Amino acid sequence: MAASQSNLKSENHHHIVALEAHFCPIPEFKLPSPYTYTLETYPKTLKDQIPERIRDASIVITTTIRLDASVLSAEISPKLQLIAVMATGTDSVDLKSCMKRGIVVCRCAGANVTAVSEHAIGMYFATRRKFYQTQTATRGGQWPLKGSLIPILEDRNKKMPLTCEEETIGLIGYGKIGQRIGRLAKLLGMKVIVAERKGAKCVREGRTAFDEVLRDSTVLAVVIPRNPETIGLIGQFELSRMSSSAVLINVSRGDIVDESAVVHALQTHQIAGAAFDVFSQEPANSSTSPLLAADTEGLNVLTTPHTAWLANATMTSLQRMVREAVEGWCAGKPVQVVV
Repeated sequence: MAASQSNLKSENHHHIVALEAHFCPIPEFKLPSPYTYTLETYPKTLKDQIPERIRDASIVITTTIRLDASVLSAEISPKLQLIAVMATGTDSVDLKSCMKRGIVVCRCAGANVTAVSEHAIGMYFATRRKFYQTQTATRGGQWPLKGSLIPILEDRNKKMPLTCEEETIGLIGYGKIGQRIGRLAKLLGMKVIVAERKGAKCVREGRTAFDEVLRDSTVLAVVIPRNPETIGLIGQFELSRMSSSAVLINVSRGDIVDESAVVHALQTHQIAGAAFDVFSQEPANSSTSPLLAADTEGLNVLTTPHTAWLANATMTSLQRMVREAVEGWCAGKPVQVVV
């Protein structure tokens, strides 16, 4: 825990509390005159520690920990004026409660675009070409025993992996990350199609009907924010509409894709593979996620622990953006405002 600048208590003084500094170091701030600040940082914060830690805060910096209506009440956080989310998504913050109290919420949109898009492409290659399975077999001494490990790469119909020029990647979500994945995929030779909103009556120019994207994609990348409209977007029905050669990649949020339905689709060969960087409950383990359960052994499922965002460039961007958010708000010029 550290303090910076002045300890003076006044209407021009802000007490900043960073709840999850282990994700990214908190930068120093240069607030416009006459503002001063103290900075209190915690590597990690548990749910029951939030009320005590933010009681005197006028500014809170957070990443993933849930800030719900109870901790955002005037009784628990009476001085709170700004929440700077050191991440791209704000689904961990009760935005309605913030709106009611006039608490400004800013985020770091675009900070992780490069890292997440590259991670998604890496997951595609690892899943399509079964890197984990072939490495495990090779290191386990199976190559000389069997003479060839080619069967690992074969699908149930004895077909070999598709190359990029044979792939059609469907993008569910076309924000900055979706757009960059599309550009990278196109450079690799893939055909790129962008899904219209699910259930939309009209299909915009440059988009493809949601059902058609499910049907025609050999790679399906889910890159949309988590909100009430997107929770459960991909479930058993949608997976049943996909090609048996399709690979599903989720680098958005866990609740958007039904994990149990994905396991079932893999077990019944409705799809060829799945790669997840996100889970409905995080941190995830075999008791909280069907994707990590014992019965997934042998399935073509790749998992990473919500680290697609992690890169040196992302850290630099997060520090710059959270600094701009805090300094801009103090100067009366807030940036990247959500509410």
